[in-house]
Amino acid sequence: RLVEAAEDAYLKHEFDADLQYEYFNAVLINERDEEGNYLELGKEFILVPNDHFNNLPVNISLSDVQVPTNMYNKDPAIVNGVYWSESLNKVFVDNFDRDPSLIWQYFGSAKGFFRQYPGIKWEPDENGVIAFDCRNRKWYIQAATSPKDVVILVDVSGSMKGLRLTIAKQTVSSILDTLGDDDFFNIIAYNEELHYVEPCLNGTLVQADRANKEHFREHLDKLFAKGIGMLDIALNEAFNMLNEFNHTGQGSICSQAIMLITDGAVDTYDTIFAKYNWPDRKVRIFTYLIGREAAFADNLKWMACANKGFFTQISTLADVQENVMEYLHVLSRPKVIDQEHDVVWTEAYIDSTLADDQGLVLMTTVAMPVFSKQNETRSKGILLGVVGTDVPVKELLKTIPKYKLGIHGYAFAITNNGYILTHPELRPLYEEGKKRRKPNYSSVDLSEVEWEDRDDVLRNAMVNRKTGKFSMEVKKTVDKGKRVLVMTNDYYYTDIKGTPFSLGVALSRGHGKYFFRGNVTVEEGLHDLEHPDVSLADEWSYCNTDLHPEHRQMTQLEAIKRYLTGKEPLLQCKYFVKCDKELIQEVLFDAVVSAPIEAYWTSLALNKSENSDKGVEVAFLGTRTGLSRINLFVGPEQLTNQDFLTAEDKENIFNADHFPLWYRRAAEQIPGSFVYSIPFSTETANKSNVVTASTAIQLLDDRKSPVVAAVGIQMKLEFFQRKFWTASRQCASLDGRCAISCDDETINCYLIDNNGFILVSEDYRQTGYFFGEVEGAVMNKLLTMGSFKRITLYDYQAMCRTNKESSDSAHSLLDPYNAFFAAVKWIMTELVLFLVEFNLCSWWHSDLTAKAQRLKQTLEPCDTEYPAFVSERTIKETTGNIACDDCFKSFVIQQIPSSNLFMVVVDNECFCDSVPPITMAPIEIRYILFSTNLTSLLNCLVHNESLKCERLKSQKIRRRPESCHGFHPEENARECGGVSGLSAKPSLVLLPLLLTIFSR
Repeated sequence: RLVEAAEDAYLKHEFDADLQYEYFNAVLINERDEEGNYLELGKEFILVPNDHFNNLPVNISLSDVQVPTNMYNKDPAIVNGVYWSESLNKVFVDNFDRDPSLIWQYFGSAKGFFRQYPGIKWEPDENGVIAFDCRNRKWYIQAATSPKDVVILVDVSGSMKGLRLTIAKQTVSSILDTLGDDDFFNIIAYNEELHYVEPCLNGTLVQADRANKEHFREHLDKLFAKGIGMLDIALNEAFNMLNEFNHTGQGSICSQAIMLITDGAVDTYDTIFAKYNWPDRKVRIFTYLIGREAAFADNLKWMACANKGFFTQISTLADVQENVMEYLHVLSRPKVIDQEHDVVWTEAYIDSTLADDQGLVLMTTVAMPVFSKQNETRSKGILLGVVGTDVPVKELLKTIPKYKLGIHGYAFAITNNGYILTHPELRPLYEEGKKRRKPNYSSVDLSEVEWEDRDDVLRNAMVNRKTGKFSMEVKKTVDKGKRVLVMTNDYYYTDIKGTPFSLGVALSRGHGKYFFRGNVTVEEGLHDLEHPDVSLADEWSYCNTDLHPEHRQMTQLEAIKRYLTGKEPLLQCKYFVKCDKELIQEVLFDAVVSAPIEAYWTSLALNKSENSDKGVEVAFLGTRTGLSRINLFVGPEQLTNQDFLTAEDKENIFNADHFPLWYRRAAEQIPGSFVYSIPFSTETANKSNVVTASTAIQLLDDRKSPVVAAVGIQMKLEFFQRKFWTASRQCASLDGRCAISCDDETINCYLIDNNGFILVSEDYRQTGYFFGEVEGAVMNKLLTMGSFKRITLYDYQAMCRTNKESSDSAHSLLDPYNAFFAAVKWIMTELVLFLVEFNLCSWWHSDLTAKAQRLKQTLEPCDTEYPAFVSERTIKETTGNIACDDCFKSFVIQQIPSSNLFMVVVDNECFCDSVPPITMAPIEIRYILFSTNLTSLLNCLVHNESLKCERLKSQKIRRRPESCHGFHPEENARECGGVSGLSAKPSLVLLPLLLTIFSR
């Protein structure tokens, strides 16, 4: 509807260069001058906080318009575009009325302005700048153009010294910004020789993902200007590379382009174009003239015009972005002429409008291009812009209720490139609490979280949009990665129609296959739901409360009550999604069946002898339907762990991705046994002062029954340890005395869990540590004997500390002062070039950055390997002796019945200093080899470069977008750019046309 409305509005509009129109500028609205008058374009614009839009002040009756800082907001093209697009207001509002779940809707104009609904005020940064340009966003570029293969040629001859080379590098960087995951590229610098910016990728193209683009940007800094420019060699190389790469079946198999960045060309090179590109002109040539001189502009414009490209001149750094954008509109022409409104979806990104305390929400954008329908301009292929709307990723998964997936089950989705759209193991942020985004969070591959699938069977099937099933053993980490659950997962997958995404569901063997059904009356269920200690998982969809403004503040429990009592007819109206009747029926059953435990907890609280010292602080129960019951034995302000079972501790409550940690761990224990653990803090040392104990509840009959609930308590660590020491002193002898006890100075006693973490030690400071860090020799022996086993885990989303060179000044491309000095240096270089050219390049090719070098420690994405440990359940007791330097160290380990705990007694009179501690510290995977021998070292360095090269060249299976509009025979290529007073030579422009005629 937005596309149709925009195209109709443009069709009716006549351009008026003198049009005066006051619109709502998103930056200026509600701004006043010193006299209290509203600024021009800054009229009063009513803004009201709206919870549906993250409580931001918005106007749901009107849209407003953002114009990039580097553009004049009263430019006739802007004013005319804003005027005719005003008609979209009615459609925006109507769409929101029809579907209240919609969030941001917008129109990004090819002229640069951005119309957004609902209207909102935009705030400049600290420098008074708003750098946002909708035409640089992925949703705009994907909708406007087709996938492309691009070769960028950069002139690094001597005449490009100084500011020209700086502008050229920034131009390349801006072109890279416009490339996405469906595009492929390479960069070649040329003078009298060819210099691949990444020598490893000689003769091929690579996917334009974030990692590859950043890799090339780093190599751009190494370019410096010298010698003579031989463009013919570079053009031959570029055409050959595109042709050969196209025949490999890799790449986009759609649009192809050569981007030429130079300060001049002495020839038109028509023989090269005739050999490789005419008469079809399938490879477009885009030429960027660097500098103010126009001596060679004719030749560059001819090359662009003769090859369906575009010519532009870039004189300053400020000109770069606007001039680079022109090529996108040229590439959009075939799609416009075809009048194909392809729907595109972006990869996942974090909703930036959310405050830090509002959680993490992943979004995707769905967008469509808007074209001119005027017959007289059809052959020109005029793109008007792109319309789009944001879609929370969770909306795509609402058809798969969490309660049907079992305790460990989850749903996930990936893009056509294999990148994760949503997955419980996706970690987009780092430095918990600061919510910093990882630079590569939107391009995490499925193989990096489901890494046990070494052959990418699951990934490749999903990328190819197949429907099927796959099974494998997995190692899932829990409790901040400290513990591991080994299980077998069955994966079911299919494609999501109308999108480039594929959906997967993982079910763990033993869970999710069977579902217990019960039946109670609504009256019984409602009675027990009314208990103040009952709550439901607010992230689960029992009822859809998003579809009506009056319902958005309801909890799920409130919505169910109103639905069942008939007090909320809108929840049953045909225009709104109904509540999940099956889930609600099971919730009512769980409420009734679990109600008696409240009376039991109350009796415990009244019986002071049972908990006289208030060691047990809270009891809790959770069921398979997301229902929770919580009973406090102390006042809320007296709780040792204030966050437990609250939204602040997401790992221990029911949420959209998983069941609580205590529920999941209990489900993997032997039925009837308790699992004890100390919660891990985010700090280096574990500072927890509580112990959690939980057990799973199953039906005790012969039927195959799922785990229907889990129950547990949380107690003070000091209380738990005191109980242990008391028990350790009680012996079964006739006189009650112990032949040996933990009080003896010759032994050390420990209580550890099934993952090797210490719950009780005579040295209180060791609580929470891994046993191998304290008793390395004993842990090593336990591993050797099979009492514990080591499991190697991998983290392909890690952040590692690294030392990088930094300087006291910002990069010249970003710092205006450096840009100024760069200009001065360029002028000086031009003046004295003829005197000292042989020496200048060594003085001036330093990328124009005033550097005071020092090492700075930063966090960078990396891959790590680390161990986890699990006890062998079948071994109940083990004794052993360890041969140390001059003594034998004895120990005994015994399992505590009906628990996941082990008591370990170690001889402390024999020290094994020669055996190092065993730690769980992650080790960075560097993918390189090391050697101490010089000859071997040189060989290794060569091999290391080869390994790096192979990693760059390696390309996982991907599925290219189904739509391609790279060429159209009716395209009018005469509008191919230019500068004032410049026109292409008629004879040269006609040459490819004549060749086309004669070739037929």
